[in-house]
Amino acid sequence: MISTPYIYRANIAHFPKVSTSPKDDLIYQKDGGLVVKGDKIIALGEYAAIKAAYPDAVTIDYSNKLIVPGLIDGHVHFPQTEMIASYGEQLLTWLEQYTFPTECKFSSFDYCQKMADIFLSQLVANGTTTALAFSTVHSHSADALFAAASKRNMAMITGKVCMDRHCPNELSDSAESAVSDSEALIKKWHGLGRNLYAITPRFAPTSTDAQLNALGELAADYPDVFIQTHLSENLEEIEWVKQLFPARKSYLDVYAHFGLLRKRAVFGHCVHMTDDDWQSLADAGATAAFCPSSNLFLGSGFFDKANADKFNVNIALASDVGAGTSFNLLRTYGEAYKISQINGAPIDALNGLYMMTQGAAAALDLEADIGNLNPNSFADFVVLDPHFNDLSTLRIDANAECADILFALSILGDERCIKQTYIAGVAQLGTTNSHKESVNAVA
Repeated sequence: MISTPYIYRANIAHFPKVSTSPKDDLIYQKDGGLVVKGDKIIALGEYAAIKAAYPDAVTIDYSNKLIVPGLIDGHVHFPQTEMIASYGEQLLTWLEQYTFPTECKFSSFDYCQKMADIFLSQLVANGTTTALAFSTVHSHSADALFAAASKRNMAMITGKVCMDRHCPNELSDSAESAVSDSEALIKKWHGLGRNLYAITPRFAPTSTDAQLNALGELAADYPDVFIQTHLSENLEEIEWVKQLFPARKSYLDVYAHFGLLRKRAVFGHCVHMTDDDWQSLADAGATAAFCPSSNLFLGSGFFDKANADKFNVNIALASDVGAGTSFNLLRTYGEAYKISQINGAPIDALNGLYMMTQGAAAALDLEADIGNLNPNSFADFVVLDPHFNDLSTLRIDANAECADILFALSILGDERCIKQTYIAGVAQLGTTNSHKESVNAVA
């Protein structure tokens, strides 16, 4: 069957290429047209010219709204959705008091399925179309999330958590089972549809040398899979790592020693880093996931983006729910801005958008498919409503520039500013079909 092309009319913003200066590389098309056929983007330009070039296309009119690429969350915990906004504690106590008891619930596959649907609904309600997500130690938790994402044709990267010490017995695996279970999941899911696998040691303290070594060997066998873990989030955590791995020169060196530092390796937090750490990340082509709201919530510290940029480290913005306080990456950028103000190096709104779209995609080695609105990219995009309530209408002028709109929404916005989220050309909010819109569709 030949699919009908659709033109989405709106103001449109994206970064068509990898950039070290997003403000210089932004494409901002006022009264633009985004052409989608099937699950892919085929063209973008000024609306009148696009309509003339595609006279048979159906127009979906989002005039005065802003279309941006689907947002990419670089570090989030799917099992911790129900833990969001739990009071207090810092990292290690947080794990004991909230995280581990919650993750024990995921021994039930039915519970995993229920929570996977809730988690994905929260993502798309906030404009997120791709996530690098932790599951639990249970293999079926990753099965449930991959299956739920597949129903939406959503790009999902996840993996079962691996930990064989310093955790409850019911959440513990072993070096052998971590590898066998992870490899089975890789063979089942990695590259199936839009699913991608991540080898997932929770963090160095919960894995023995034997487990980390085994996971490094597994990573060597599958060089195109992802690796995700945590790094230098909390000062107490760092001291613990020194005690557990006295032969290693740094926290990051633990991962490097066991073969877990490479391209497509993503390290959550990276708050307390040395210049040598940043250089090692950059040399490996690895990625730092910037988790501003959770770093504030747990009192962990301030990510130094300016220093990371000095070393040309890949950076992806991340909600880090459940310690993170919102699934909304625009709001998360707002928290990043506040941290950068304290650090004396403010992150402007276009840099913020870059870190959650093309910058994140490039950091994950996925910019050929997502993170932008280029022809042949998947039609993952978000329609933002700058005038979603009275205050935003008052604050954001009808002729405001892109950076001003994005910055205001990062402070004032929430899921109400997400008019619609599209994944592979299909609308996700309030309908199951991109051709059935609450806005005007005209031939």
